[in-house]
Amino acid sequence: MPLLLTEADVRNLLPLADLINAMERALSAFSSGEVVQPVRTALQAGPRRNFFGVMPAYLCSPAAMGVKLVTVFEGNAARGMPTHLATILLFDPDTGALDVIMDGRYITEVRTAAVSAVAATRLAREDAAILAVLGSGVQARSHVELLTRVCRFGEIRAWSPTPDHLINLVSDVTSAASVPVHAAANAEQAVRGADVIALVTSSATPVIQDVWVSPGALVIAVGACRPDMREMDPDLVARARLFVDSRAAAMVEAGDIVQGIREGRWSEAHIAGELGEVILGRTPGRIATDEIVIFKSLGLAVEDVAAAQVAFTHAKEQGKGCALCL
Repeated sequence: MPLLLTEADVRNLLPLADLINAMERALSAFSSGEVVQPVRTALQAGPRRNFFGVMPAYLCSPAAMGVKLVTVFEGNAARGMPTHLATILLFDPDTGALDVIMDGRYITEVRTAAVSAVAATRLAREDAAILAVLGSGVQARSHVELLTRVCRFGEIRAWSPTPDHLINLVSDVTSAASVPVHAAANAEQAVRGADVIALVTSSATPVIQDVWVSPGALVIAVGACRPDMREMDPDLVARARLFVDSRAAAMVEAGDIVQGIREGRWSEAHIAGELGEVILGRTPGRIATDEIVIFKSLGLAVEDVAAAQVAFTHAKEQGKGCALCL
């Protein structure tokens, strides 16, 4: 019988250290060709351009197969509900039988930040000391938590266009972070002089300008996950060394990349490589301490499947979850 795992179950069954390791392995497997995964199927639902995505993946070794169903309904914020919701199904890779149904909202939140943590270990300068976070949602919180696990920051700066949300973010992460967290008056103040910049906004237009970014910075761009959205100044993308999680996905979904190609600013060759290729040693990451590096993260189905597999394995070991009769 398949198991049912709630969000509370998943939180307890997914240690963050295990998650970061699982993301590194998943990215390596993806870039090694050991993952069967199409670019996600997405549709807009209703006049408010709500988003429904289907993300299947098969991982060859260790064998795992599953799918994430994800929705993004921005109007949920006014209802007091999360804007991003998800459900993950895992299937027995030998028989195709359903193994587990689990809440995927928390996995979406933390696996994204865990991938960013992997990017920081591979692409940030070793002496990175200042973290800037632009955005104030769940991804802002998870990125502070995961990035501070892998980098020794002495200062964290946060900015959001919504003052109340910024106040709440600073209050929330200050209690959890071991370093000072400051609210910046504007995006420029947050970004100038920062060594690692996490862009976790829902903006469709650039929130960061090229001239603000210091030599040697790593920009982790998580927002703007649709081809009509752009989170970064194209001049910044043009002068940076650019990495992605998936070339195929980036050429379909990443507005920061495909719009620049359409405008003739650069070609697909501007993508230096996938993060998995850096992990595997097939593509060099940061070449010089003063170069600006961008990691454009769109999120891969294999990341969700790999994270869910960790939670499912721990559930079986610990006897957790509710058995379902289907």
